[in-house]
Amino acid sequence: MANLREIIKTNHLVFETLSAAGQLAAELKQDIYVVGGVVRDLLLDHPLKEIDLMVIGDGIAFAQSLAERLGVKKIVPFSQFSTARIPYRQIPIEVAAARTEEYDRNSRKPSLIRYTDLPGDLLRRDFTINAMAIDLHPQRFGELHDPHGGIGDLHRRRLVTPLDPLETFAEDPVRMLRAAYFAARLGFEIEPGCRQAIEFQTQRLKIVSPERITNEFMKTLAAPRPSVGLWILQDTGLMELVFPEIAVMYGMEQPKEWHHKDVFSHTLKVVDNVAEMSEKVKLRLAALVHDIAKPVTRMVDSRKGVSFHGHDEIGARMLYKVARRMKLSNDLRDYLQKMTRLHLRPIALAKDGVTDSAVRRLMVAAGDEIDDLIMLCRADITTKNPRLVKRYMGNFERVEARMRDVEERDDLRAFQSPVRGAEIMEICNLKEGPKVGELKSAIEEAILNGEIENTYAAARAYLDRIYPDLITSGKN
Repeated sequence: MANLREIIKTNHLVFETLSAAGQLAAELKQDIYVVGGVVRDLLLDHPLKEIDLMVIGDGIAFAQSLAERLGVKKIVPFSQFSTARIPYRQIPIEVAAARTEEYDRNSRKPSLIRYTDLPGDLLRRDFTINAMAIDLHPQRFGELHDPHGGIGDLHRRRLVTPLDPLETFAEDPVRMLRAAYFAARLGFEIEPGCRQAIEFQTQRLKIVSPERITNEFMKTLAAPRPSVGLWILQDTGLMELVFPEIAVMYGMEQPKEWHHKDVFSHTLKVVDNVAEMSEKVKLRLAALVHDIAKPVTRMVDSRKGVSFHGHDEIGARMLYKVARRMKLSNDLRDYLQKMTRLHLRPIALAKDGVTDSAVRRLMVAAGDEIDDLIMLCRADITTKNPRLVKRYMGNFERVEARMRDVEERDDLRAFQSPVRGAEIMEICNLKEGPKVGELKSAIEEAILNGEIENTYAAARAYLDRIYPDLITSGKN
């Protein structure tokens, strides 16, 4: 194992920060360690996003002193846990007192906190690879504490709990989700005993808040290969609690000419395909839910076979309920609905004889998400038949070429009639009502159909030409 001091020194910012913490602790006659995921990532040579420190003593008091030394004016204390965040501009720092926790059966929040020493603190960690600490005292800087064999488990690439896994997961059920996340992020295997404990404890997840479940689920989607974690959630029974609409896809067959897998396997392949093209977590989530309505729309005809008519629109509607349950933002909900509703349209545009107006309509409907939509549609091609892959990819290339040929592409991203409602009322001497909407829609239709240019002058001239007839037509 390489010298940890030398590993730390390769990152000047981290070395300077940890050295400052160690020097301060020596002056205060306290022991301080860098712990948990920071140690793991240092050993794996992964980039650090934050620094977690553990002090034997008052965590908030030490954080205040360290913040002053680093030139940070205010800390964010969490007095219940003797923990504080230091919003250090170079890298966020969290300082916590060494502690043990006890839990009530019906809550994952600690009912009792006791302050302890280094061994006691490491024992409460989720996995052995996160139960290591590095001493920061100047005389011992870089000394590793690994009482539970975390380095060995790093080498063996496995996830093991320091305590009996039944106890570990019962205390904090979120750790079961973190097992799936770490497996997906690091490519590690879950030790069989831990996996069995997860299967036994799945119902404990019901005591976890929807916000926390969603947060951990999103982390799994952000992993290099999300399907690794998603399969674990499915196989252990956790998916039924986390995302029942996805769990029910398992084993549901699709038409052979389109996909070579069941709906669940196909969906996870689409997610991985998107992950290879983009780091956008919201696009990966869109890939996960794009066929969410297939289980409720599946029909089998003795002659035509399996179909999922309307699963795009029905899926978009289902996402209202999903978004509420998972506590998703309205913006994310709207994005997922748009992607689900539109995911079948680009391939339809590749057919011979498609018009520019159809391309314009898709671009208007997708708006700023048109590139994400095309990426999702490309990822949706999971057939192993090379002839079909070539044909489908060629179709998408033709669609993209047609979109590039539409001169108004940038203007269409946020498309509306160049002549707005208030002006229409003034020009046509109308009060607010259906007629205004009809005139505005007529202008937009003319632009999309290519009858007039997407300019104010052309739209105004078109309005002057059509409004007398529309106003007197008697339409509601």
